[in-house]
Amino acid sequence: MTMEQLAKQQRFLLEIEQNIIDTNQNTIHQRIPPLTPENLLPFVNSVARLRARYLEAAFKFAEKDCGDPLEEEEISDLRRQRQMYEEARDAFEALRHAIERGYVEISG
Repeated sequence: MTMEQLAKQQRFLLEIEQNIIDTNQNTIHQRIPPLTPENLLPFVNSVARLRARYLEAAFKFAEKDCGDPLEEEEISDLRRQRQMYEEARDAFEALRHAIERGYVEISG
């Protein structure tokens, strides 16, 4: 590959990257208000509550005697708590990524 071809590829990739940034900024700004510590706190609290509920459900297993089989309802509850926590955690990580990439407006 020649230097000219490499330079052309790099320009193309930079243009695509800028288009991705612009598209994400425009799309996200339409749906998400500028972030402040105050308006982000309810989201953080929700993730923490879901994490705590998941861990609480997991600790219920430790309270049982080791020889007792787990009931399907207990397993289902643990699974549901885990799924809710993981969805919230993943959403928070998506927000963190958007902040790091400059897709979300930071107020102040």
